[in-house]
Amino acid sequence: MRQAKSRLVQRCMRSYGFADFPLNPRPEPFPKMGSAFTATVVSISPYGALDLGHARRWGYGFDPDATFTPKPEEPEGRAVTQREYEVLNDFGEAGRTAAVVNGRKVPNGGCTGESSRRLLGDETKRSRLWGYVGERAEEIDKAVAKDPRVRGVFGEWSRCVQDKGFKAYDSPRDAFRDKAWRDGAPDGNTGRSRRELGTAVADVECNRKLNVAGVWWVVSDEEQRADIRRHAARYEAVRADQERLRGTLREVLGEK
Repeated sequence: MRQAKSRLVQRCMRSYGFADFPLNPRPEPFPKMGSAFTATVVSISPYGALDLGHARRWGYGFDPDATFTPKPEEPEGRAVTQREYEVLNDFGEAGRTAAVVNGRKVPNGGCTGESSRRLLGDETKRSRLWGYVGERAEEIDKAVAKDPRVRGVFGEWSRCVQDKGFKAYDSPRDAFRDKAWRDGAPDGNTGRSRRELGTAVADVECNRKLNVAGVWWVVSDEEQRADIRRHAARYEAVRADQERLRGTLREVLGEK
């Protein structure tokens, strides 16, 4: 998709007379705003952790040597000139007339906005394509958490962890999110204290013993299927948007 958007932007820019506009222009430099930093996002599934070996070694943290490193971007071209930028990203500010270049009015959002509309459609389709399924997933997770079967097994799990000498949590996710594990730890990792490691091990052992993940998964599957039945038309609309996007990408990239 990134490649397709770059091609559409380049074609659009060339249509306005910028014949040598690069496929991957070098971004403009930004003012220095302090030291660079690296952030790591750590998350957990609603039913908790299942890897006993990881719990023993890393607790609720992660192996810093196994973190994902983004693939370097493709080689970049030259920087965008000020005149090109006006066509590339014309934001149509209130009270300002849109730019006209070579007798043609620059579209809203410039060539960048035009390429996004070509790929993703209007704002309504864009919002549905990227947001609808995620929004429904959040609602489904809330419903699953309220199910008596899930609440029951979470209660058993909590007592099991407490019986092993550790704090009682309402759910495996709450155990993972305990702020005590990450106080003062860099990049979102944990301190791996004795209490953290012990809690993590007890968490996984009780999860396995009581089949917490299995119960959660059964209830989640039921809720997902029911939600798809209730909102079938909306889900089908999202699927149609995805297929349309794939077709446009194939067309832009010249694939058959």
